[in-house]
Amino acid sequence: MGDRAPPRIESTCEDCYTQLPEAQRPDDDHPPGDPTLLDTLRRIVASRQHAKIDGVLVDLWSASVTVLIWDQLRDDKRQRLLTLPSHELIRRCVAIYTRVTAKKDHQ
Repeated sequence: MGDRAPPRIESTCEDCYTQLPEAQRPDDDHPPGDPTLLDTLRRIVASRQHAKIDGVLVDLWSASVTVLIWDQLRDDKRQRLLTLPSHELIRRCVAIYTRVTAKKDHQ
């Protein structure tokens, strides 16, 4: 699958703005290596409100799972994850959570 970013839409149609108000939200930009990404994810959890990060809407569940996994990781693993784009860091934390909870369900 690689480290490709999700496709970006260069322009948003007017219907998207009226039907999806969150499409109008400003982006929180977090380049790879930016530790403030976790602050933004913690803010999503605290406010119980999704946000747009680097052009991708991040829901409450994904943010909370990412923070939960992040808080359990050793610093070297955190530093490795921080080198990834934000959507990939979140995706990997969700994958870890899914594997861990799947193991618990089968025991």
